Amino acid sequence: MNMMNNLKSFASKIKNEVKVIYVAWKFKKIPLVAKISAGLTIAYALSPIDLIPDFIPVLGYVDDLIILPLFILLTMKLIPIEVIAESRKDAEFLWREGWPKNWKYGLLILGVWIIILIYIFVKVSN
Repeated sequence: MNMMNNLKSFASKIKNEVKVIYVAWKFKKIPLVAKISAGLTIAYALSPIDLIPDFIPVLGYVDDLIILPLFILLTMKLIPIEVIAESRKDAEFLWREGWPKNWKYGLLILGVWIIILIYIFVKVSN
C-alpha cells in the first residue's frame, strides 16, 4: 500500500512539473534551447502516443517512470530559476479538469517516430 501511495505522489509531482514547464514555455525570456526542450517535454507528456506502448509488460511504463522525468529534469535545468518560480504560481490552477486532449502533440511524437524509422531504414539499406 505504501508503494502505491509513493507512485501516486510521484505521478502527481510529474503532472505538476509538466504544468510548470507549460507555463514557462510561453515566457519570452527563456533561451531557445530551453524552449525546444520544453516543447518536446510538453508534447511527450500530453501525447496520446508513447515511445514505448503501455501494453508491453513492464517496459510499457518505463517511459512514464524514467523517460518523462528525465525530460522534465533536463528542461527544468535549462529554464531560469526566476521563470520557474513565477511559473509555479501560474501553474497551480492549470488543467484542473484533467490533461488537455489535443492530437497535435500526438502528431509531433508520431512525426519523430517516422523520422527515426526512415533514418534506420536508410542506414540498414546502405
